[in-house]
Amino acid sequence: MQIAIDGPASAGKSTVAKRVTQKLGFIYCDTGAMYRAATVLAKEHHLAYGDEAGILAVLEKSKISFKPAHPGEDQPVFLNQEDVTLAIRTPEITNNVSQVSALPKIREELVRQQREIASGHDIVMDGRDIGTTVLPAAELKIFLVASAAERARRRYAENITKGIMTPLDQLQTEIEQRDYKDSHRQVSPLTKADDAVEIDTTSLTIAEVVEKIVTLAKKRKK
Repeated sequence: MQIAIDGPASAGKSTVAKRVTQKLGFIYCDTGAMYRAATVLAKEHHLAYGDEAGILAVLEKSKISFKPAHPGEDQPVFLNQEDVTLAIRTPEITNNVSQVSALPKIREELVRQQREIASGHDIVMDGRDIGTTVLPAAELKIFLVASAAERARRRYAENITKGIMTPLDQLQTEIEQRDYKDSHRQVSPLTKADDAVEIDTTSLTIAEVVEKIVTLAKKRKK
């Protein structure tokens, strides 16, 4: 069974996807982390974030992988043998991942890798184009939304725990700019699939969102 969870930045996709995975015993693939890792690659190789050919050349020679997360911690992300779990969440990477993820050849390569990961497994995959592009035949498609103010508040709280002190109003501006970039890019823009179930998480707890999705998944799997 494939479950696709899409939505804008900081709508809770990754947190919810991880918990749904744990409850259902599925495999989790964090596609956003993969695009962030590609952005880290560009930075480490001193490439412009719009240098499609340059980034693709190093991406094709690199391996992005995940390890099981300890309870309450982010899922460890590795770029080759390097732990980039914290590096992919820095402000510079966050503010430039939209440009990298909009590059057609980069998306093509990472979609190929994501489909490879999904083949033959019960999987939960989250991102911005999972239900529309990566796994269009997924049995369950979810589209999570939340107000920009609430998403900024969540990102601020998350950043504080990591020692990142970006002002709240700046975070909201960055999130609104990211929404625009993601929904207006030419290749696989952020779009709700026609058969996706929309869940507004603004006033819901993580546990409530997870329960809604788990209930839907169990009904679809019968």
